[in-house]
Amino acid sequence: MSENKAEILVGGAVLAVAAGFLYYLTSTTGIGGQGADSYELTASFRSIQGVSVGTDVMMAGVKVGTVTSLELNPQTFRADARFSVPQELELPDDSAILISSEGLLGGNFVEIVPGGSPFNLEPGAEIEDTQGAVSLVTLLMKFAAGGGEGESETVE
Repeated sequence: MSENKAEILVGGAVLAVAAGFLYYLTSTTGIGGQGADSYELTASFRSIQGVSVGTDVMMAGVKVGTVTSLELNPQTFRADARFSVPQELELPDDSAILISSEGLLGGNFVEIVPGGSPFNLEPGAEIEDTQGAVSLVTLLMKFAAGGGEGESETVE
């Protein structure tokens, strides 16, 4: 009889830890779905390399949303992204959005740079001013190839 009680207690503890882990996972990654307190915006990028569904959307270094979908637009050949932001965050309609890097070895995230317009974006609106991902390999190749162009000749 005491073995059954021990098994029940251990099983209950395992279920409690699993439920706690699941709650932590959904609250920190935004997988739990969008609530009524957020709205979606869209943007079209030339390159969205390093960004996937669930990537953080940040403003001034603070997470304010999540990328909810990515698709290739067959007419424009650009990557169309949808992302959610909190309802209380009223973005000016001249805001910009860009793909930024967390550092040399870090991943990419989506950054919103607010504009100064007195008019705000409506839910479902598109942010027009975008900047796609910059490839580190391309930058390094340009630096290596152009190393001799800026040097001046010395006259003796």
